[in-house]
Amino acid sequence: MKASDAIIEILKREGVTTLFCFPTTSIIENAVAAGIRPVICRQERVGVDMADGFARVTNGRPPGVFAMQYGPGAENAFPGIATTFSDSVPVLFLPLAQSLDQSQIFPTFVSHRTYASVTKQVEEIRTPGSTAAVMRRAFNALKNGRPGPVMVEVPRDLVDQDIGTDVLDYQPKRRSVSGPDPRDADEAAKLLLEATCPVILAGQGVLYAEASDELVQLAELLQAPVMTTIDGKSAFPEDHALSLGSGGNTFSGPGRLFLYTKADLIFGIGTGLNRHPLTTPPLPKGIRVIHSTNDTRDLHKSYDTEVALLGDAKLTLAAVIEAVKDRLGGKLPNRSPAGEIAAERAAWLKRWEAKLTSKESPITPYHVMNEFMRVIDPADAIVTHDSGSPRDQLLPFYRATRPRGYLGWGKSHQLGTGLGLAIGAKVAAPSKFCVNFMGDAAFGMTGLDIETAVRCGIPSTTIVLNNNTMAIEIPHMKLSHDMHKSRDLGGNFSGVAKDLGAWSERVTDPNEVANAILRAKRQNEDGRTCLLEFVTSAETAFSHRGGGVA
Repeated sequence: MKASDAIIEILKREGVTTLFCFPTTSIIENAVAAGIRPVICRQERVGVDMADGFARVTNGRPPGVFAMQYGPGAENAFPGIATTFSDSVPVLFLPLAQSLDQSQIFPTFVSHRTYASVTKQVEEIRTPGSTAAVMRRAFNALKNGRPGPVMVEVPRDLVDQDIGTDVLDYQPKRRSVSGPDPRDADEAAKLLLEATCPVILAGQGVLYAEASDELVQLAELLQAPVMTTIDGKSAFPEDHALSLGSGGNTFSGPGRLFLYTKADLIFGIGTGLNRHPLTTPPLPKGIRVIHSTNDTRDLHKSYDTEVALLGDAKLTLAAVIEAVKDRLGGKLPNRSPAGEIAAERAAWLKRWEAKLTSKESPITPYHVMNEFMRVIDPADAIVTHDSGSPRDQLLPFYRATRPRGYLGWGKSHQLGTGLGLAIGAKVAAPSKFCVNFMGDAAFGMTGLDIETAVRCGIPSTTIVLNNNTMAIEIPHMKLSHDMHKSRDLGGNFSGVAKDLGAWSERVTDPNEVANAILRAKRQNEDGRTCLLEFVTSAETAFSHRGGGVA
């Protein structure tokens, strides 16, 4: 068996059925011969984002896989791989490499050396006989511990070499998990019950552990409000009476109130509690913290922690639930925050009502998002945002009701990432209405991969909020804009999408927003890739922790 055949055989045994890729690599031909579907992108960065979106929706079971050529292919993939690393997404990367006798000669680009800083594990196959062992170590890293990208570099003169029959003994390995020390779980339960207003902050570790049911059970048992990080958005149903929504650069009204005014204890579960304000809410100074993570590097990293729970989020929640039940003895804690959450949410939405329901033209992006939420059932959709304004406008208001019904991201926040995420999500969940909200600047970065979705029969929808400028930069580029119009961007993106083979509409009438969204959904259901371009205003108000409409 050749090394390339062995790699593909191992992928199949691990449940991989789709290979996101861009030539030239012979692995594509081997994959197709073995029955694996190739999705060939227009540029490597977007192909990586597709594998990223796929992996988030499947929770890495199976992981996303992306293959690219040596040199420029591996170089172009860097921004996407950096995103998978910062957001801890289990994606396997298979870059081709120069032949072994050339790979170490200056100035050859060497993936396993260059990508060491943005991968969980990276290894080069140095001999044909080591192929199965390298792949075994790669899948072990993908399945166990903190999720993250793993890379196996394949020298181009090795792919056609015979490796013997060792690969025939390859057996997929089960995911191994462990729970926290029971004494720590009991101490956490004690503090949670003693607190006046504990708030649970849930990250994407809850999603990867498939522990949303346990999270709901603990919240109801404690009568504790739940906020999620942006990466963790959808881990807790946001139509639940105890939901505070997500927090990062922007917040819901209840989220702001409870985190910064009411809370006297934070229980961080499945989150690194990173000091990254775009994706994780900064905690109040001096607040007491219980922290659960499966990565020792997170513990005591950003905040002084009273109780540290090391282990899988599902097992940790189960242990804390049992400890809380033991301490309650069949009673319920003497608190009920649901009424206050509902009242604050109503007051907050009232303050934003004018923007959410505005019929002004150009259309406010808040109206587009509000109409989307009005006519689309979140249980039937997977929604993601792009970087910048679309992220900060959508996150506080969109209510995700199912795990992975929203793909939040942003620690490494390249413009244009949302397009690939939505396409990959559609491959993983073909029955869902997969939608990406992006700005005109983001479309300029990656928009040509609309053609990939068209060509490959992946009927996702892209919503472009086109205000013809970089509104978020208004306070930062005053002189350059006054003298050179430096903020202004332009284009008819619905026309571009149509020429790429997609169904598209350009919408200027605020009264047509909902109908246009429903037309796109029906086109998706008929198998067509869609783009909706809404001509929007240069909106600069956000539901920040201490600014905007508030």
